[in-house]
Order: sequence, then structure tokens, then C-alpha cells
Amino acid sequence: MNILVDADALPGVIKEILFRAAQRRRLPLILVANKNLQVPLSDFIRTIRVGQGFDVVDDAIVEMVQPGDLVVTADIPLAAKVVEKGANALNPRGALYDKDTIQAALTMRNLLYELREGGLATGGPPPMSRRDREAFANSLDRLLTTHTGA
Repeated sequence: MNILVDADALPGVIKEILFRAAQRRRLPLILVANKNLQVPLSDFIRTIRVGQGFDVVDDAIVEMVQPGDLVVTADIPLAAKVVEKGANALNPRGALYDKDTIQAALTMRNLLYELREGGLATGGPPPMSRRDREAFANSLDRLLTTHTGA
């Protein structure tokens, strides 16, 4: 299992959780971004820098992902693409997207998009809370334990 990360806007605290998990479980962690990233020296952690442009990071992740991999992203359309390829997607707030949950997430995302476009809803998600960090860490641990047996 590889862990691929849509790293451009990923909160630092979530990156730290991922760094520790990759080291502890000895799993490949690949952070994909269109900017340089600082990561710890590790045999298990690497970065891939892609060019600028709309969906360039997403396209690179979709090209690399394999069935059984995990993708960490807040981008629901990207999550849908990786789930379609047989991988799981985990939101930085701890929501797991799989073949059973992705359609509902896409529907909600599209509804909220339409509300924002119509001026009925504004703003983005609230700041990341301690509860969000804990939910992410717990979901990651459950998923890795299930898929790696460790």
C-alpha cells in the first residue's frame, strides 16, 4: 500500500501525522504538490513536484494510484477518481471515502457549490480543530491497520 497525498493545501499538522505513520508502519508516503515541500529525511517519504495548472496535481495522483492505495485529499472529485480506481480516499478531517460513501459526498459538494454560486452560502470550511486532527489520526490508523495488518 502506498499513501499518496494531495499536498498543496494540506495542513502541516496532518502532514506530521502522516510522516509519523509512514515511519512507524514503514509505508511509502508520496506527497504531490506544485511547489517545493519540506519533508523529513526518510526512506519512506518522498515528494513529487508537478507543474502549475488546474488539476495537474490531481492528474498526477490519479495516474500513480493503484488499487488498495490510500489518497489523502480534501478534493472530493479527486477522491471519486481514486475510488473508481479501487483505492480509498481520506479527507484531512477524517472522513473516509470509498465506493459506498463517495456518491453522497459528491452530491453534497455539488449542492454546496450551487448554493455558493447562487450567493446563498459563502466561505469555506471552519479552521482545523483538535477534534478534526484526532478524527484524521484515528481514521488513518484504522485504515492502515485493516489494510496492512499491523
